[in-house]
Amino acid sequence: TVMTISQDVFIASGEGSLDRLLPSVSSTGLSPRKRTTSQCKSEPPLLRTSKRTIYTAGRPPWYNEHGTQSKDAFVIGLCGGSASGKTTVARKIIEALDVPWVVLLSMDSFYKVLSPEEQTLAASNDYNFDHPDAFDFDLLTHTLRKLKQGKSVKIPVYDFTTHGRQKEWKTVYGASVIIFEGIMAFADKKLLQLLDMKIFVDTDSDIRLVRRLRRDITERGRDIEGVIKQYNKFVKPAFEQYIEPTMRLADIVVPRGGGNMVAIDLIVQHVHSQLEEVREITLTHLHAYSLASAHQAQPLPQTLSVLESTPQVRGMHTIIRNKETSRDEFIFYSKRLMRLLIERALSFLPSQVHVVQTPQGEDYEGKTFHGKRITGVSILRAGETMEPALRAVCKDVRIGKILIQTNQDTGEPELHYLRLPKDIGEDHVILMDCTVSTGAAAMMAVRVLLDHDVQEDKILLVSLLMAEMGVHSVAYAFPQVKIITTAVDKKVNDLFHIIPGIGNFGDRYFGTDAPPDWSDEEMDEPSY
Repeated sequence: TVMTISQDVFIASGEGSLDRLLPSVSSTGLSPRKRTTSQCKSEPPLLRTSKRTIYTAGRPPWYNEHGTQSKDAFVIGLCGGSASGKTTVARKIIEALDVPWVVLLSMDSFYKVLSPEEQTLAASNDYNFDHPDAFDFDLLTHTLRKLKQGKSVKIPVYDFTTHGRQKEWKTVYGASVIIFEGIMAFADKKLLQLLDMKIFVDTDSDIRLVRRLRRDITERGRDIEGVIKQYNKFVKPAFEQYIEPTMRLADIVVPRGGGNMVAIDLIVQHVHSQLEEVREITLTHLHAYSLASAHQAQPLPQTLSVLESTPQVRGMHTIIRNKETSRDEFIFYSKRLMRLLIERALSFLPSQVHVVQTPQGEDYEGKTFHGKRITGVSILRAGETMEPALRAVCKDVRIGKILIQTNQDTGEPELHYLRLPKDIGEDHVILMDCTVSTGAAAMMAVRVLLDHDVQEDKILLVSLLMAEMGVHSVAYAFPQVKIITTAVDKKVNDLFHIIPGIGNFGDRYFGTDAPPDWSDEEMDEPSY
């Protein structure tokens, strides 16, 4: 059943799934696309509007106290014929949604790699790229499912020149909202099950033809007769056979595409209501406080290692905790503590017996690192100050960087910048942050590493100063992560400052002024 609302939007009722469309790809197919590579709509990572910047590369959503995702992303499927305005509708929905983290995923990235026989068909314009069998639905479903779960995924880049995938894939994170668009977005029943809202963009065939004429003549150098011939012979029949029938599966049918603001406003209102309805308690500062309070009476976890409080260590803490300490002395003694902390952390790396011969010709049974590599990852900006200490004791160590900032409106930590070395999943990772109060930033950083296939028991979190709340939060969510610090303070005040604490480490180290409502875990812009 389809009802019309002011001729601006159709609401389709009824459930149902659609099996894979048949028949198979035949030799009477469409001519190949002329662009060089697929364009995953998550690139570039920023969508700037007149009001704000939207991060379209996504970010890991927040996780609950068990280290698992607290809620799935909301997935919107956009289907419609070629040149119907799907991307325009998607962009206008994104602009109107007013959510900071969105992924826009295109089906064009998921064309199958062609066999030699199919390559021959494609070279003679006899391979049908607009048939469901031309798409890798297995990979597409797997990718969208992981995105919906908030996990990082790698998106293939399809090369239409070689009809294969490029070696380098794009890494994308999940988000609050995922918009998936493509001509066959509704053509697979497993894919349909992942869509929370299904939108069909219905644009008049004459308008779509005019758009194709403009695009193919101006951008692809084709003549008008060739474009019309291709449309009548291939594009129109493909739409009628494979695409138009899926309109019955849509929750909303949008006539006239991106120009239909009434329909777009209705869609945005519905998405907002759904986001509020399914939204669970996230690990905001308040939730972090209630979570850690439940563990306050418990002993500190066995995964925690605190540097022995020798007179030397306690003396350095006395200096750096003193509010009257000059910046030069603060930096000097902080660096001394960092060096001791890193040395302590290295003692927890796996080792194996290694026998060498001394200059005297005698054997010496020693130890050597038993692993592939050691990688340091700093949580910007304060964690970056620990990199020199790591480099001083680990020759040729690889360094990655993560920038996490707290959203002042929601209180949730958000990932704003990420640069990790290649194949970090094979490494032992030393995750560096100077202070940990609630553990929110540290937990998100650990989650990012896990999403990049780093094993939990290969992560060492090192921090100059931690609050018991942060220790319990990290250890409870990630019981295999080793935590190493020089001191643990018992309290966190109402502003989530560590008490007695050390102040805002980044501001004291870099000589910048902290805002009145600073938090021990709020990060400023990176200093690189």
